[in-house]
Amino acid sequence: MTSGPEVDGAPSPASATVRAFLGLGSNVGDSRALLAAAVADLERMARVRVVGLSRLYRTAAVGLEDQPDFLNLVVEVATSLGPFELLDEAQRLEREAGRERTVRWGPRTLDVDVLWYDGILIDEERLRVPHPRMEERRFVLEPLAELAPHLVLPSGRSVLEALADTLEQAVEVLDPPKE
Repeated sequence: MTSGPEVDGAPSPASATVRAFLGLGSNVGDSRALLAAAVADLERMARVRVVGLSRLYRTAAVGLEDQPDFLNLVVEVATSLGPFELLDEAQRLEREAGRERTVRWGPRTLDVDVLWYDGILIDEERLRVPHPRMEERRFVLEPLAELAPHLVLPSGRSVLEALADTLEQAVEVLDPPKE
């Protein structure tokens, strides 16, 4: 089910550029370098403009816990790509970083999730937006709060309100505060 300004994979003419948020994570290899390369690739991507970048966070793995900690960040983009095209580009970045999908929630060189796409709802097997578990995960909400603290989530709460319910989850900020 898709609702909102797009129905065929491309934004409607009235909204040629839309706002989207991507969650990036890595826990295999040189995670800092892999994340930096992914952000650089996003900055060079046609029809995508990086407009915001959170600080870098270290967090314990979720789901399959017996693995190295993750480095995570959130990127805000302005894009004329439709949500499925954005997903295709995210998965291309993962493949180019050597991601192998062998174990659900397992270790990965690069994970790129479409967290939110211009306020539309998509509930299809291939893509669920907003991301269905984002309100449960501090490693998503905390960096997202740096970029869009008042963004309204599917529950009707703001990012800051949802973040308040996840503060028991440990995260470590690795970057210095932004000035």
